[in-house]
Amino acid sequence: MGPHKVRQMMKSERDLARRRFRRQRNQNYLAKSGPHECVIVLDHLKPSYNIGKIFRSAEAFGARQIHLVGIDFFDPAPGMGAFKWVPAIFHKDFFSCYTDLVKKGYIPFILEPGKGLSITQTSLPLKSAFIFGHEEFGISFEPDLFPKIRRLTIPQFGKSQSLNVSVAASIILYEYIRQHGRIDKKSLSS
Repeated sequence: MGPHKVRQMMKSERDLARRRFRRQRNQNYLAKSGPHECVIVLDHLKPSYNIGKIFRSAEAFGARQIHLVGIDFFDPAPGMGAFKWVPAIFHKDFFSCYTDLVKKGYIPFILEPGKGLSITQTSLPLKSAFIFGHEEFGISFEPDLFPKIRRLTIPQFGKSQSLNVSVAASIILYEYIRQHGRIDKKSLSS
């Protein structure tokens, strides 16, 4: 298969992903917040694969919502329909997302290998906002310019000291639920 055919197939797949996104985006307007107060922030992630999987984990763990920074579309297919159920908030830049969350009382956290406190030794606040950056380039902002941001790390014992972003999101959501797993009936009905 020649390079022209490969590009043509990739464009066709991108077009299908955009159609899936538009269809599910319309359903997302009706999505209800999950029962837990934690939120996920996705900062300029690639539009394929990981975002949909993170929506799937957020739905499974009952996250309140997902904030997407600098992301205008993504392929929802890997999320197995979860994009329809978890409210998505779109932001053009990180500053608007940060100010919105801090104003609502959220404590923002970035996860960095080997930096910050271990998630297993940190008491996560109810209103936690977990920020994940681009798969290759990381976060798009200088964290020291945002004084409320705290650093966390997921303990790792291998040599690579790197986790896939969707895996890291699942781990932090699990730890959050482990610490705050009780849900009262009132929060489920709202």
